Order: sequence, then structure tokens, then C-alpha cells
Amino acid sequence: MKADENTPAGAKSGSRYRIEALAKGLDVLRLFDESVTSLKLREICDRTGIPMPTAFRVVATLEEDGYLERLPDGSIRPGVAVLLLGSAALRGSSLVQLSEQPLRHLAEESGETVNLGVLVRDQVLYLARLRNSDLVTANIQVGSTLPAAYTSMGKLLLAYLSDSELAATLAGHDFGADAGPNAAKSLDDLRERLAVIREQGYSLQDQEVAAGLRSVSVPVFGRDAAKPAAAINIAVASSRHDVASLRGPLLERLRATADDISRLLRAT
Repeated sequence: MKADENTPAGAKSGSRYRIEALAKGLDVLRLFDESVTSLKLREICDRTGIPMPTAFRVVATLEEDGYLERLPDGSIRPGVAVLLLGSAALRGSSLVQLSEQPLRHLAEESGETVNLGVLVRDQVLYLARLRNSDLVTANIQVGSTLPAAYTSMGKLLLAYLSDSELAATLAGHDFGADAGPNAAKSLDDLRERLAVIREQGYSLQDQEVAAGLRSVSVPVFGRDAAKPAAAINIAVASSRHDVASLRGPLLERLRATADDISRLLRAT
């Protein structure tokens, strides 16, 4: 079959506009997250499947433009340009902008830490965070990610996936790593918890992320009423709130805030 003369050179079969060199660069940048902060060139090749000569050129290009930087031992890590790009994306997000005032009001009214997050593969990405100084947590901030299987926002968003989507999303997740004492121990265990979440319409996290932390989360909907655009939660110290208290006034305030944000999203 004759190739479409309008298809850009290097485009992948099935996509008229895909630029493979750019796609490879993005594949490299996506390797880095909360747990992977630096990699050797060989590790980049192994994880992406990109041949060494091509990976060398991709890394060199990203390094020259400030998106990657090389450490003295030869390891490669994200550069400042990536941070600037991410910061601009967050500031410009309509979801973040529309959520800011309702979340601020919720934080002031409840006196607790509130968060806004979205599902990115098997992680929850924190888009907004208003923190109560009394809450002792890991170094979570805007742009941080946590395993979706252990967080109230993550479980809530996972609950809206089909069974096949859930299996694919969590295919590489290690249920034995980096979890609190009450975290799900297997995919089957998690499925049972997600079924409860779907039925009740909210998600609780009781020391599943880490000992001493609890949270409750509800969905935020845009124009698609069947799938959440994001989730918001209230996070508390277990020493000050039991699980029952999360189902009371805190959940009512959280739902009211989610409704406010959802109305704003649908109006845009």
C-alpha cells in the first residue's frame, strides 16, 4: 500500500502525525518519578527499549535544552526546564484554577489538610494541596505522586475503571512495597474495597498510605457525569480523628465542595 504523501516522515503506522523522535524523548522523561530520580544511560535503554545510539542522541538533546542534566557519576536526572514546564502546566490548568477557592474555603472551614488529585497510570498526582501544619506526612507537595492503590483519592478514581482497565493500570504494581499497615495486599483484596467505594460513593483511607494517616475522598465531575475529572480529599492524623468522624461532618463538607467544583467545571 502506498504511504499517504501527507504523512510526516518518521510517523508510526496508524498515526498520521506521530513524530517518533519526539515520542522517544517523552518516553525518556516519563521514566522519572518520585521513586526514580536518576538513571544511567544503559538503564534508560533497558526500560524504554530504545537502542543505545538513539538513546544517547535523545538524552544529549534533552540535556542541551535543560530538560535533563548529567551528574558527576554519569547518571541522568530531570533538569530545571522540566520543573518550569510542570509548574506552568499546573498554574494554567483550569481544573486547578477553578478548584482553588472552594478548596481554600474547605481548608479554612475544616481546619484540615485538603488535596486535589488525578489518576496518572497507577499513581495519584497531587495538583493542589492546602496543608494543616499539624499533619505529619511524607514530603507530599504539588506535583508529588503516591500509589493509587493506597490513597483515598487513588482508590476512588480506580473504582470507576472497568475490571480490564483496573488490571492493566495495576499490572506493574507491587502490593508488598511502600504501604501502610492496612493497605490492600493483592489485586483481589483491592477489588473488594473498590466495590464498596463504588456503592457508597466515597473512599476512606485508614493508615494504608502510612501509619498515623487517614483521609476521606469524593469525586469531582466535569461534563462527563460517568467518569470523575479528579478527586478531592480531607487528610487527618489518626490521633485526632477516628474513621467514624470522617463519615460525619467532614464528609458532608467535602461533598459540598466537590459539588461546587463540579458546577464550575461544567460551566466552562
